[in-house]
Amino acid sequence: QVQLVESGGGFVQRGGSLTLTCAASISSFGRVGMAWYRQAPGKEREFVVRISSGGNNIVYADSVKGRFTASRDNAKNMIYLQMNNLEPDDTAVYYCFYPAGGVWGQGLQVTVSS
Repeated sequence: QVQLVESGGGFVQRGGSLTLTCAASISSFGRVGMAWYRQAPGKEREFVVRISSGGNNIVYADSVKGRFTASRDNAKNMIYLQMNNLEPDDTAVYYCFYPAGGVWGQGLQVTVSS
């Protein structure tokens, strides 16, 4: 069974940084695109970034462009989200997503204080 396990959430002050990690049990991880989404309280889940199978094609939402960096290590079946210069509007539950399988990670709370 495909499983995505996230780690690395937490609390930071405005302007701080966090790195999220998603460990994937996907059998052919190096052949599939992955993504990060987030959902703030009272809002719909929104796209954050997608990353191609080889990690060379990455597309960011405008709201995080220039501040967040997605990457992956296919040898470790891991994807990452480096979040810099965090803002209070970044406060949300962050989800790793496997689009081809429609599988979500468990979600990680990221809270950015003012």
